[in-house]
Amino acid sequence: MEFTSKTEDVNDTKAAGCDSKLFVLWREVVMAYVAPATMAGIGGLVTGDRGLQIAALTTIGGTSALAACMLGLWLRRRGVHKRWIISADRFVVVGLFVLAGASLGVLSAWVTLCLLGVVWPNDHLAWFNRVWFDFPLSATIVSTIITWRWHNSVKKNDLSQGENRK
Repeated sequence: MEFTSKTEDVNDTKAAGCDSKLFVLWREVVMAYVAPATMAGIGGLVTGDRGLQIAALTTIGGTSALAACMLGLWLRRRGVHKRWIISADRFVVVGLFVLAGASLGVLSAWVTLCLLGVVWPNDHLAWFNRVWFDFPLSATIVSTIITWRWHNSVKKNDLSQGENRK
């Protein structure tokens, strides 16, 4: 016996013959934080780099989770209404979102450094030097993964609804 919620969004629906949910935002956000934070933390332990260990939990994991949440929310709310995103080739859509994610990562690093640079001098915060690398890289990786998985789930959902209409 299977219980499903009547309030499931179009992205949380199950495809025909599929036993698992396709795209669930909170799972994506948790994994967007845990996966890079774990890998960077292990890298920091192996190399003995305390700055990388701290960045794993803050700038790397935090940026990844925030970018995944913002992108996932936009795709769930607005992306399903844009037919060109759904009908276009997955590589084109992912490529566009990767460019946008990298650009927003650079922009957010610049804004962060400008705003916090006024309040705190650069030499007092150890993670200041990492922001130029961590923000764009995290946003790029997350944009790739989230867009790829969302586009895949929407395509599967679209195909399963097309089969049900016949």
